[in-house]
Amino acid sequence: GFGSGDGIPAHTYIAGVPFLVQSRQHFSASSSASEAVLTAQSDIRKLFVANEKIGVLLLNLGGPETLDDVQPFLFNLFADPDIIRLPRAFRFLQKPLAQFISVARAPKSKEGYASIGGGSPLRQITDAQGEALMEALCGKDIPAKVYVGMRYWHPFTEEAIEQIKKDGITKLVVLPLYPQFSISTSGSSLRLLESIFREDEYLVNMQHTVIPSWYQREGYIKAMTTLIEKELLKFPKPQKVMIFFSAHGVPLAYVEEAGDPYKAEMEECVDLIMEELEKRGMANPCTLAYQSRVGPVEWLKPYTDETIIALGQRGVKSLLAVPISFVSEHIETLEEIDVEYKELALQSGIKHWGRVPALGCEPTFISDLADAVIESLPYVGAMAVSNLEARQVTSITGHAKCLLFVFCM
Repeated sequence: GFGSGDGIPAHTYIAGVPFLVQSRQHFSASSSASEAVLTAQSDIRKLFVANEKIGVLLLNLGGPETLDDVQPFLFNLFADPDIIRLPRAFRFLQKPLAQFISVARAPKSKEGYASIGGGSPLRQITDAQGEALMEALCGKDIPAKVYVGMRYWHPFTEEAIEQIKKDGITKLVVLPLYPQFSISTSGSSLRLLESIFREDEYLVNMQHTVIPSWYQREGYIKAMTTLIEKELLKFPKPQKVMIFFSAHGVPLAYVEEAGDPYKAEMEECVDLIMEELEKRGMANPCTLAYQSRVGPVEWLKPYTDETIIALGQRGVKSLLAVPISFVSEHIETLEEIDVEYKELALQSGIKHWGRVPALGCEPTFISDLADAVIESLPYVGAMAVSNLEARQVTSITGHAKCLLFVFCM
């Protein structure tokens, strides 16, 4: 459990998820060897599952479901020290500051949520993803229960953990629904989980593993590429379209001072998608920018709004927006991209605008998430099989405590 000794615990295993980019190692292996490994895993899986209650905990941000939820949701968001990082001497101001910001921002945020139907669809979409994942796992001989835990609104992570305990889960896979790791997203949820687990005897003794990020997985890359390809074909001249990857931003200090791997993972993710597009005969230009910045501090650049204006000035006429850090539709896609950035693009001289939908319950994506879960279960062994560019990537999963030490300290 979280409370076990220093270092990687004995029942933490290497599996099919990314670790820090710098620690990647590349291997080559024959397909026959890979198939033998997978066949052996299948046999072990059947033996293992018979004696265990397996759970999967999906982690996400959460969102207000009604306009009355907006201000308390914002309070929960800004009260998180992983969102607003105050110096130690000023941490007593965290909640008063969160109250001030949430009250100040609530009216504008309510307008945004009102424009997309009066609330965020994130909970319904995440619940549907959980159901689809459970079905996919059953289809792969893993009868697992899937739970949803939101960081800043219902169902809170604490509520999901209570249900996990009631159901008697003995092995838990924690799967953040953020393809790329950031201190402010997956890291915040892992820090919360660590504190919950540390104080609960049942949870301390329950074996678990965390998949910190999964942006490099073949199924995810192919699913994203297919969605992009489909939208490109809607333009009058698909080959002339600029592919515009827009990622959620983080403060620059997270990357430069705290060592957040988010920027490096995001850039590699874009490279992998563009490589897959090229294999399919598409050589479109692309760019990556960061959206949703708040407050006076410097965030990751280039900024999405400034980049759109610059592209218009350069004479770009066709732009396809790709929300690269989101797997569900919510306020940042439905209002910020679809309304604000589209309007800005048209004002900047861009004639043709398109937007790739979030993955949602896309079957290739869900099946690949199920494979990620299976590969991360402790009985699987030491190496993950990945066919992306015939590479095999050894990456680390582990307990939240250990991953926090690596990513967030």
